[in-house]
Amino acid sequence: QTVWAMGCSGLSFNSVPLPPVGTYQRSCEGGAHHRQRRSWVWNQFFVLEEYTGDEPLYVGKLHSDVDKGEGQVKYVLNGQGATSIFTIDENTGDIHATKRLDREEQAYYTLRAQARNRENNLPVEPESEFVIKVQDINDNEPKFLNGPYSARVPEMSPVGTSVVTVVATDADDPTYGNSARVIYSILEGQPYFSVEPKTGVVKTALPNMDREARDQYLLVIQAKDMVGQMGGLSGTTSVMVTLTDVNDNPPHFSRKSYQFSMSESLPVASVVAKIKTLDSDVGPNAEMEYRIVDGDGLGLFRITPDRDTQEGLITLQKGLDFETKSSYTLRVEVSNRNIDLRFLSLGPFSDTATVRLIVENVDEPPVFSLPLSKMLISEAAKVGTTIGTVSAHDPDSTNSPIRYSIDRNTDLERFFNIDATTGVISTAKPLDREVNAIHNVTIFAMEMHPLQVGKCIILITVTDINDNAPVFAIEYETYLCESARPGQVIETISAMDRDEPQSGHRFFFSLTAEAAGNLNFTLRDNKDNTASVLTMRGGFQRHDQTMYRLPVLIMDGGSPALSSTNTLSIRVCDCDPDGAPQSCGSEASMLSAGLSTGALIAILACILTLLVLVLLIVTMRRRKKEPLILDEERDVRENIVRYDDEGGGEEDTEAFDMVALRNLKLVRESGGKTRRDVTPEVPSLFLSSRPPPDNGIFRDFIWDRLKEADVDASAPPYDSLQTYAFEGSGSAAESLSSLDSLSTDSEQNYDYLSDWGPRFKKLADLYGHSDDGNLFAS
Repeated sequence: QTVWAMGCSGLSFNSVPLPPVGTYQRSCEGGAHHRQRRSWVWNQFFVLEEYTGDEPLYVGKLHSDVDKGEGQVKYVLNGQGATSIFTIDENTGDIHATKRLDREEQAYYTLRAQARNRENNLPVEPESEFVIKVQDINDNEPKFLNGPYSARVPEMSPVGTSVVTVVATDADDPTYGNSARVIYSILEGQPYFSVEPKTGVVKTALPNMDREARDQYLLVIQAKDMVGQMGGLSGTTSVMVTLTDVNDNPPHFSRKSYQFSMSESLPVASVVAKIKTLDSDVGPNAEMEYRIVDGDGLGLFRITPDRDTQEGLITLQKGLDFETKSSYTLRVEVSNRNIDLRFLSLGPFSDTATVRLIVENVDEPPVFSLPLSKMLISEAAKVGTTIGTVSAHDPDSTNSPIRYSIDRNTDLERFFNIDATTGVISTAKPLDREVNAIHNVTIFAMEMHPLQVGKCIILITVTDINDNAPVFAIEYETYLCESARPGQVIETISAMDRDEPQSGHRFFFSLTAEAAGNLNFTLRDNKDNTASVLTMRGGFQRHDQTMYRLPVLIMDGGSPALSSTNTLSIRVCDCDPDGAPQSCGSEASMLSAGLSTGALIAILACILTLLVLVLLIVTMRRRKKEPLILDEERDVRENIVRYDDEGGGEEDTEAFDMVALRNLKLVRESGGKTRRDVTPEVPSLFLSSRPPPDNGIFRDFIWDRLKEADVDASAPPYDSLQTYAFEGSGSAAESLSSLDSLSTDSEQNYDYLSDWGPRFKKLADLYGHSDDGNLFAS
C-alpha cells in the first residue's frame, strides 16, 4: 500500500493496493514544504465500481500521529455518501463502501475526515478533505443514439461514395483503459457497402449499382469497445439505404408502328391518339418530349406529352375532311427532357415510331360558302325585292339536295323570305330604317336523308331614304317680355330629322304663307341648321293678348325635299329688369293656324255622347247582376212560387251536413235580406207550452244559418226541415227530444197531422191524441 504521511501530528491516509499516485511530506522545521513529485496527489482514494462481494469493500485507512493506540482518539467521517455509502471504524480509521458504486452515475465523492478526543469530543487534528474516486470497469456497451438510420445515394455511384456516418457512444471512462474506444464493422450489407472502422462512415463498395434492379439495401453496423478485442462489449444499428434514380435508361416506344381511327367530325383540339412510351427511370428522369419529324400531316396534327402519364397525345390542329384525304402517316420521335451527360455512352436517349391515322367518313351537315354574309337593301324597296343569295353544298360524296329556310326566332316579324331551292333572299314586308337599321338573320341549310342542318348568319343593313320630315328639336317654351324692343331675338330654334343622309343634315327655316305677313314676329334663317325668331314691334301687353302662335316651316335638303309646319308658342310675360319672366297670361290666340269654333263644338259633342253610352252600359250590367233578394220591408205576398216537391221527410238524413251547423264562427253576409223566391217566414209545426228560452248564442247561430241559406244561390229552391243538433251553452230549453215532450202539459192539438198524408204519419203517431185524450207514441 502507499502511505501519505503528513507528519507533525498529522493524519496519514493509507489506500488500498493500487499503483502509487504520489507522496506528500511536510517538515516541522522552519515550516518548509518539500514536494518530491508535483503530479502526485496525496489525498485521493480509489474504489472499483460494480463490486459484487458479500462483505463491504475496503477503501482505505485514516491514521493520526496523535493516536498512540491507547484508545483516546476516534475518527469521524463527513461529506458525500458518509454513513450512507461509506463508513469508518472510529477506532481504527478503516473506511469501507457498503453499496455497489456506478461510475456512470457518480465518478467521485468528496469527504472530510477528523480525529477527535474520545472523552471530550474535541478535535485533535484539523478537519482534512479527501476524494474517493470510482475506478471504471467496462460495464457499458456502445449505443447508437441516432439509430436506426436511413440514407439515400444515387444509383451507379462509384466505389467509395459516402452514404452516411453512424456514431456510437460508450458511457465508460474514455480516459482510463480501452473501455470507451469503439471500432465499427458491417455485419450485413456486404459486398455492396463498407464502413470505416474508426469514423463510422458508410461507403459504397460495388460500382454500377442499378436502381431498376434493386433500389433498397438493409445494412447492420456493429460498434465494439475495447478496440474490438476479445471481451469487449458491442451494440448494433440498422441503416436503410435507398438508391435514388438517375437518367441512365433511354426511352423507347412499346411498338415501332401504330394505327388509329378518327372521325372526320372531330372538333379542333381533340385528342386523336395516345402513344405509350416506356422508360425505366422515374420522376424528372422519365419526363418526355415528343415531336413529329416527318409525314404528310405536318401542320394538321400536334403531339405533346401527358403531364401525368408521359404518354404522347396527338391532337388535331385543323378540321378533317374524308372526301379530301382519308389517311395520314406520321413519324414521331420521343426523347428525355433531362439528359445526364455521364450516361450518353449508353446510347441515344431517343426513339422513333410510325403512326398511321385513318379518317372515318360521317354524314356531315351542309356547309355554306360564307358563314357570315353582309347584304344591303333600301328601305324604299318594295315587297318581293331580292336582297341577295346564300349558297351551301353537301360536303359528302353523296351530294344530297339542300333546302333553305329562315330561323324565325331571328326574324320574328317575318320581314324576309328565302327561296327553299335557290337560296334567294327577298323582302316580305316594307322596311323602315328608323325602326331597325340592321337585321341579324340566321339561315338554315337542310339535308333531308338523314336530317342534317347547317347554318350561317347574314347581316342585312337597311339603307336610308329621305322619308321623314324635319321637326323641332325640342318642345320650345318661348317668353316675350312686355318691354321687348323691335328686332329683339326672343328664341333660337333648331330641328331634327330621323333620316341620316350621307352628306349630313341641312335644314331651311321660314314662316308659312299665312304667317309671313304678320306684324308681330319674323324669322331669320342662320344658315347653320338654326333660325332666330325676332320681334317686329314693341309694346306687347298681356291684357291685349297673352299668347301668340307662330307657324314655322322647316324643310330638309333631301331629294325629294320634305317639310313640316311646326307651331311655336310665344307667351307674353311681365319681366324684371334683367329680362327674367315674372308672371305670364294663360290665354292664347291664333295667328293663322288652329282649330275653329265648329271643330271644338263637334269634339265636345262626341265626348258627351261617349259619356252617355258608358252610363247606359253600366246601368244595364247592374240590372243583370241584381240578386233575387228583397228588403224585409217589401211585401212578398205578390210573388208566391209553388213547388210540388215535399222533400224526403225526416228519413232524409243526407240532404244537409250536420257538421256545418256546429260551427259558431260564421260570417254574417246577408245584411238581413230574404230570398225573393221563398216565403220570408215558415210556420213552426211544433209549438211548445213552455216559453221560448232567451239564449243569445243559440238564436244568433240559427239566424246566421238562415241568412246564409237565403243568399246561397246553390241552395235548393224549396223549404225543407233541418235538424239542428246545437242547443247552446246553458240552454233553458233543456232537451229537445220528443220523448221529453210526452211528459209535458202541452195543450196543443196535433190531430191535424193525420190529414197531411202518409209522409206525416210518423209525426201524427208521435204527437197525435187517442180517442180517450191521452198522448201516445209509436
